[in-house]
Amino acid sequence: MKLFVVGSWAALLTLVCAVGPLAAQQAGGAKVAYVNTQAILKSTPGYAQAESTFAKELQTYRGEVQKLQATLDSSASDFEQQSVLLSPTQRAAKRKDLEGQQQKLEQRTQELQTRAATRERELLDPIQSKVNSVIEGMRAAGNYAVIFDVSAPNSGIVTADKSLDLTPKVIQQLKTGT
Repeated sequence: MKLFVVGSWAALLTLVCAVGPLAAQQAGGAKVAYVNTQAILKSTPGYAQAESTFAKELQTYRGEVQKLQATLDSSASDFEQQSVLLSPTQRAAKRKDLEGQQQKLEQRTQELQTRAATRERELLDPIQSKVNSVIEGMRAAGNYAVIFDVSAPNSGIVTADKSLDLTPKVIQQLKTGT
């Protein structure tokens, strides 16, 4: 079966909803369903542990950045208090030192953000891949042309027939490992 996209997914959804799911299926139209991947992920074995591990590691990174920021703030405050007593050369040297500290803070913040993003992918990508695999398997087995994610931002789905919701079936399959 070929699926022709008429402008956008929203147009396809509008077309399918206007015809009605049962009528579209009987007329040979596209068979659709939807899932809530956020609910699925939260119910997936191992997700809570991965999320907890990531939250703890992220808190460590934030703590390091906060300490660096506090050191910089303290140095800046000291400079402000002492600046009138310093010679122009000393003031310029202190300013340069503060700029160096600011650059180090920004660089370390960027490094920690990159490390956090990498770690999040390490922890959650295997789980997400498993979820996607189960959803793809259900799509193929059920001969669905499209499965929408209602938890995605701007999904465009305001309401849908509950019989089209595959979320409970995906969760069950992930929990049983079948």
